[in-house]
Amino acid sequence: METVSQIDEEVFLWINGWVGTSLIFDRLVQWVVSDYLIPVVFSVVLLGLWFGWADQAMREQHQRGVMMAGIGVGIANAMVQISNVLYFRPRPFDLIDVELLFYPPTDSSFPANPIAITVSMAAGVWMANRHMGAIMYMIAFAYGFSRVYSGVFYPLDVLGGALIGVSSVYLVYFVLKRIEPVPTLCLRLVRFLCFA
Repeated sequence: METVSQIDEEVFLWINGWVGTSLIFDRLVQWVVSDYLIPVVFSVVLLGLWFGWADQAMREQHQRGVMMAGIGVGIANAMVQISNVLYFRPRPFDLIDVELLFYPPTDSSFPANPIAITVSMAAGVWMANRHMGAIMYMIAFAYGFSRVYSGVFYPLDVLGGALIGVSSVYLVYFVLKRIEPVPTLCLRLVRFLCFA
């Protein structure tokens, strides 16, 4: 375990060590790393997928993906909170000298909650629309990289958050499949209430 932690720290230091070599890249990362840009863009994408298709079959498929993403986000968030109660990992800037491009968060570094949330959204969309899901996965990867580059997460924190995000959506997928008339009835109800 000590070796894994040491490798994690070395990779972090290598990535974070590039801060300051390109002012333009640093500014771009500061824009991407924000708490709002990627989560808000992903939320708008989910909203567009929920309401945006004229073809009824495709619309229902997208709504199922959005449903999985939404429930997956809730489960991922709960898993991160439980993990934080059981294990607290200090942030990189608490232990070593880093180039910090972001405000210093105070919660546990492992697992990366923002990454768990955005990957849950991407995984839910992936279940319904592979093309859009792949784009969201790439953006979530860039978001995770920006968090490491900015000095607020170790690479394994991001990986842990991503695994929680993906696993929460796959859990939702299998549960919804098992209780099948219930998701269909829920979608019919929200359509009846003009929410879909």
